[in-house]
Amino acid sequence: MLMLVAAAAAFIAIHFLISGTSVRDRIVAVTGEGAYLGIFSLASIGALVWMIIAFGGARASAQNQAFWGIGHATRDPAILLVFIAFLFAVPGLLTNSPTRVRGDAQVDKPTAVTGMTRITRHPFLWGAAIWAVAHIIANGRLADLILFGGILITALLGPLSIDAKRRRALGDRYRAFEAKTSNIPFAAIVQGRQQLKVGEIWWRLLVAVAVWAAVLWAHPYFTGGIHPLG
Repeated sequence: MLMLVAAAAAFIAIHFLISGTSVRDRIVAVTGEGAYLGIFSLASIGALVWMIIAFGGARASAQNQAFWGIGHATRDPAILLVFIAFLFAVPGLLTNSPTRVRGDAQVDKPTAVTGMTRITRHPFLWGAAIWAVAHIIANGRLADLILFGGILITALLGPLSIDAKRRRALGDRYRAFEAKTSNIPFAAIVQGRQQLKVGEIWWRLLVAVAVWAAVLWAHPYFTGGIHPLG
């Protein structure tokens, strides 16, 4: 279990003690943007793989205490939350945005605020956060809480880190983008700073539904667990 805690801590630290601070800027000044992104990607993947391997060991540990049972009372809300998560994450991946990796140039384009960015500047990370919450609800064991809790923390703090990083790099250009959008989903729309235009994202939503349905069907085959609909 300690190995899983260490892996989760490393995953969080990589994103917030390096990527989310001026440490990143100093490293980039030495290595260049391309080399830094390559090193950071390898480090992130390595930490994630470490977490997954440690999670496998922790699940079989005697320390893997169950805090609540797994049944329809927890599984059914989780399925709905995962569906919502995919509606954010998949369109987010399919949308060019100033918040994406190497997306700085997008900030000056008329399409900088379109589709999912009208809803939130960080649709993929909000999808990841909702996905993590769903799995915490559906799995009440200690190992699951550590794994998905680590992902949840990373996803929730990620937007703050990215916004700060973009402000340092782009200054007022990014602040103008922030003024027209929101981190919290739908906040800019509720505040009248933006409009919801489903026509700009409809096909991305259809892709999200298809991916969600495929993952739901295949879930027991790649997790080794019971079927979500069982």
